[in-house]
Amino acid sequence: MSGVTRPSRRSARKPKGEGHSRRAEILAAAEQIFVEHGYEGATIRKIANQVGLSSTALYMHFSDKQAILHEICRESFEALIALNQAVIDEAGEPEARIRRMMEAYVAFGFANPNAYRLVYLTRPLEARDGAESVAQQLGLELFQSFEAVVEDVERAGRLRGDVRATTQALWAGGHGVVSLMITKPYFDWVDRETLVKTLMDALFMGLLKP
Repeated sequence: MSGVTRPSRRSARKPKGEGHSRRAEILAAAEQIFVEHGYEGATIRKIANQVGLSSTALYMHFSDKQAILHEICRESFEALIALNQAVIDEAGEPEARIRRMMEAYVAFGFANPNAYRLVYLTRPLEARDGAESVAQQLGLELFQSFEAVVEDVERAGRLRGDVRATTQALWAGGHGVVSLMITKPYFDWVDRETLVKTLMDALFMGLLKP
């Protein structure tokens, strides 16, 4: 998996009036083009052509490419927050919920490599024009929901170290395996599930008490 999909031929013009489905098509095309060409190299015309719209028609959905990037990041964080909340609502020991949260986060990254790159692997320009402001709001909410479950582990007497450091170490581990595998597809990786499980086992053995 390369994390980058080559653009297809320019689509034929499509009929108007498809509302939410058309917005979704625009966002999917923009993810691909932002990753393929970089934020500076992406243009409204390129995105419109990929979807089969005129630039004028695309402007009916988004005011500019900054608004498109902002929406991609917002939707990604909201999806991750929903995944976290679903795990929080489940019964079970807090350390099991932390692991399910991490597994859901990693699975999201592999299932949405272009969006993941734009949200978490951005350069300063992309961050300023879309990812940073969303990360400061929804990204913080996502982190705090994860940290709250780590606090539950501490209250249960299962944590070896500091709550905040442990939370950040777990997040860094999950982020590391996703970002490396989607940006370095040419490396001779072992089976993905095996690598993720090995990493998770090591993190939990080192950071949590038996």
